[in-house]
Parts: sequence; C-alpha cells; structure tokens
Amino acid sequence: MIRVLIVEDEPLIAQAHREYLGRIPGFEVVDEVHTGTAALRAATAAVRRGEPIDLVLLDIGLPDMSGLDVAASLGGLRPSPDIIAVTSARDLEVVRTAVSRGIVLYLLKPFTFAALRDKLEHYVAYRTALGSAETAVAQHDIDRAMAALRTSNTKASAPKGISPATLDRIAGFLREADGPRTAAEVGTAVGVSRVTAWRYLERLADDGLLVRITEYGRAGRPQVRYARNPRPTPGDGNRHPG
Repeated sequence: MIRVLIVEDEPLIAQAHREYLGRIPGFEVVDEVHTGTAALRAATAAVRRGEPIDLVLLDIGLPDMSGLDVAASLGGLRPSPDIIAVTSARDLEVVRTAVSRGIVLYLLKPFTFAALRDKLEHYVAYRTALGSAETAVAQHDIDRAMAALRTSNTKASAPKGISPATLDRIAGFLREADGPRTAAEVGTAVGVSRVTAWRYLERLADDGLLVRITEYGRAGRPQVRYARNPRPTPGDGNRHPG
C-alpha cells in the first residue's frame, strides 16, 4: 500500500481527497492535517516510527507557511516522501519553484475524481518503473519512470458535473455585482455552498469570462476575489457559460 498524507487547510476539500483516495486501490490515507507545521510533524513522526509517508497531497496556500517551504523541508527526511501539489496556484514561478523543490506532479483545483485518478495512476507507473532498488540499473529505467510522470490524460482533467443553470446564476450575479466577490459571498448570494461556488467560479475564470484578483493581507493565506472579465477571451464573450 502507498501511504498517503493529506495536507489541505480546507476541511471539506481534505475530506474530498480522502474519499477519492478511498476509491483507488493501493492507496491508504494515514493522516490528514491542515497546516504546514502539522504536516512536517506528522511526516517526521512517521519516519521515527519506521512507517514513513510515501506520498503527500500538498496544498500550496496553507495558513501558516507556504506549501513550497513544506516541500523543501520534507525533502530533508530520509526516506523523503514524493509530493503531488493539489492547488489553485497557477503562477508560473510557483510551478517552477514546485519542480525545484521535488514536487513530482501538479494538479490544479478544481478537479474531478477522474483527474486525480489519472495523476495517481501515472505516479504508480513511476514508482513501478523505478522499482525498489536504491540505484537505477540502466538509463531506460530512468527514462521510463520520467515518461510515466509526463504522460497526461487531458480528457480526465476536464471539469464535469457542471450545472448550466447554476453556472448561469453565478455568472449573472457577477455581471451585476458592483465589484469583485469571494466564493463565500457568491455562494451566499446564489444559494450554494462556498466550495460549490468556488468550483463554478474557477470554471468561469478558466473560460475567460471572469478574472481572479488575489489580495494579500497582513497574515494568513491570500484571498481570491472574482470579477467579470472586461475583455473576455476571443470566442467566449458571446458564448452561454455552460
């Protein structure tokens, strides 16, 4: 079994990760934590018990420290766990830093079960290609392992389960709003949960109909607000958001 540590500050999203992993054979969630400090404590304790973590599903925007710093610290453990970033961070510099700190795969929120399963299947192929030996026996072993990580099923990452009616309500609310709104504010206004509103807002932003505005406060994680895109991506502006 591949021993997994979930690091996600949103309890509902962490629970979704746990439920998804429970549907995929070969994976066992051994702990779930909501801060970077707790993640380092859990991973270190697991090594000391002789039951090291194999894989960490790691959010980047944690409340007490950056997930990138958590990744760097986890890399100092022996054995060190592999890391899959599960995050809404799309900044190219964040992606580059993630790679430099040992994150093997990068999964953008929001995502479907199929998208996560796709990433985990490629991760299993990567582990299988490397085997249990301390050193690779040949160049083709390394090439095969790296190829397994790079292969991606783009169809699996396409958002599904989107209700056109809900999408239309959310898009309409923001068209009439007098300024940017958070997922929580949108959810309250249209009568859905904050997580559901966030999923639809991300879809609309990916389609070019909304823009993300990240606000950095004095402490804690940055807050994302959404607003109507005054210059939508060509082809999106006259399209029904469904």
